[in-house]
Amino acid sequence: MSFTPGRSRWPDVWLATAARGISSCGDFLAASTLTLALQSAGAGGPAVAGLLIAASLPLVGLAPLTGRLADRVDSRTLLVAAGVVQAAICLALAYAGHPALVIGLVALLAAGLAVTQPVLAALVPAMVTPGDLPRASALNQTAGTLGALAGPALAGLLVGQFGTRVPLLLDAVSYLALVAAGLLIRTRRGGARPAADPRPAADPHPTPTPAGPARGWRLRPDRLLFAMVASLAGVVGAVGAINVIEVFFIRETLGSSTTVYGLVTGAWPLGIVAGAWALAPLTRRLTDDGRLLGVGLLLLGGCCLAVLVSAAVPSAWLLVPIWLLGGLLNGGNNVVSNVLLARRVPEAARGRAYAVLGAAVQGAGMVGLAVGGLLLDLADPRPLVTACGTVGLLAVAAFAVPVLRAARADRAANGPGQRRGAARAAGSTP
Repeated sequence: MSFTPGRSRWPDVWLATAARGISSCGDFLAASTLTLALQSAGAGGPAVAGLLIAASLPLVGLAPLTGRLADRVDSRTLLVAAGVVQAAICLALAYAGHPALVIGLVALLAAGLAVTQPVLAALVPAMVTPGDLPRASALNQTAGTLGALAGPALAGLLVGQFGTRVPLLLDAVSYLALVAAGLLIRTRRGGARPAADPRPAADPHPTPTPAGPARGWRLRPDRLLFAMVASLAGVVGAVGAINVIEVFFIRETLGSSTTVYGLVTGAWPLGIVAGAWALAPLTRRLTDDGRLLGVGLLLLGGCCLAVLVSAAVPSAWLLVPIWLLGGLLNGGNNVVSNVLLARRVPEAARGRAYAVLGAAVQGAGMVGLAVGGLLLDLADPRPLVTACGTVGLLAVAAFAVPVLRAARADRAANGPGQRRGAARAAGSTP
């Protein structure tokens, strides 16, 4: 089975949730700390873009390797080893001075993240029944976004009071949460391990899930899943420059302090938390994957519209409600993507699938980062924010037709409301 065959293991879900939340906070704490350090030192857009690209490149380049590691090596071994190594790297980063050394250590830190992301993502569906997947996905998404919310806010406060070393030392401690989770989580996947304990009861509302062979799994033959990844990556690439531009827009154009920057940038992640929970019930009710994908594309369009509207604000504080709404739509789309992938990919291939999804999104984001860094030397931040929102909306419109075609083809092949993964499983409808 692709999901746990009995009752959901909620203690494991909570452990994975805590580990993701704490480590995510550390990730964003480090990124925001170093971004603020560069901006305060007078560095321009290319320098900030270079740092962010160093933090993203391993997630793209190592995806083929880390996805297979997540499927073939014991998840406990990977979480413990990666957590220890990331803590050591972040400790070294706190004392690094040369910019080249800082960028190199950031890239190594991201290499560890390239391992832990698909491991944790693929573990969650193995912990729960199909009916509980939207709730577990929302819970996991909440942890990650609360970490993203706390990280920049802590960076803004700590950098202003103590400089860069203290937040980076706290970041090193945060990665030990991965070690604790690896040792305490009972659910394990990948590698040779003891058989799972029998569950006391079956899921009263089972959902058909893919159980086909995983060795030859590829993204491209699944037209619906391919359309999801392509549209998500395309929109992220179109609007991704905002991640470089925002620090200059908030700090220079709107004249805000580092503390205000940290608080304002936390509004989007806070919205993601609300969106994940608000739309989790919808993902469970929408059993037609094509319609669910269409909802996801509409949510992406709303995110881009929020970016476009934010270009008109005269004060950084007015960004808060706009980015809360954008984050809410973003959180809903994240749950849609996770549920679709878990529904349609065999369990033994999910590490690769999540790595492919992460690599596509991160790769597209790097394009946006590079473009944003270059454009900041040519134009002011405000018109660039306008351009990000506009190009993002155009990308959503361009992907609407391929997404609709993929949904119709999937529906024609499998019947209304029937998932392709279910049709592949043993050749019969459960």
